[in-house]
Amino acid sequence: MPTVYITAPPEAADELADRLVEERLAACVNRLATTSTYRWDGEIHHDDEEVLLAKTTDEAYDDLVTRVREVHPYDVPCIERFDESDVLDSFAEWRAESVE
Repeated sequence: MPTVYITAPPEAADELADRLVEERLAACVNRLATTSTYRWDGEIHHDDEEVLLAKTTDEAYDDLVTRVREVHPYDVPCIERFDESDVLDSFAEWRAESVE
C-alpha cells in the first residue's frame, strides 16, 4: 500500500486534501508546513508549501494521481509514491476500508 508525497501551495492544500478524502482516493492526508527551495526557469526559489502525505491503496493510486494533476495549481506538481515494506495490520485494514 502506498503513501503518496505531494507538495502544494498552502492556499491549495486544504482543497486537495479534502477532495482526496471526500472522493475516497485517500484514507487520510497529513499536512505539514514547509519551505521548499528549488530551481525553476533557471532561478532559485524559496516558497512556503505544504507537504501532503496521502495514504491510499494500490488500486486507487492511479486515480489519485489523475485527480491531483487535474486540480493542482502547478504545471509540474510533485507527486511521489512511497511503497511500504511494513505497516501495522490494523492500520492497513482501516486504510483499505476507507478507500474505494
